Amino acid sequence: MRTLCASTLIGEFFVIGFAGLVAMKDPDLAMGTVWTVSGIAMVLSVLLCGMITRPGGVQLGWALQIGLIASGFIVPVMFFLGAVFAVLWWCSVHFGRKIDEAKARFAAQSAAAQAQPGPDAA
Repeated sequence: MRTLCASTLIGEFFVIGFAGLVAMKDPDLAMGTVWTVSGIAMVLSVLLCGMITRPGGVQLGWALQIGLIASGFIVPVMFFLGAVFAVLWWCSVHFGRKIDEAKARFAAQSAAAQAQPGPDAA
């Protein structure tokens, strides 16, 4: 799960940065405000890469997805991109957990197979 989620978060890092560049062109927004909000979201996306497997990591990821969608009120294309990344986040979490479960089953089967004595052991 960690690899899939981290890949999604790194993609979001770049999208947030590009959205900040687009928002900077809005004359009603102060550049400092745009880059403070964008910078916090970018740092959060990178920090979340290491926090995915910890308690609350996935929930913080969902909060970031909601923030991305909400940023569409400033940069309208972010409604679409935020929704796309929310779907990617769901897929990363859902299928990542399935992959982790399959890896655990395979490791258990491998350990059980190695614990059994072979025909040459007698």
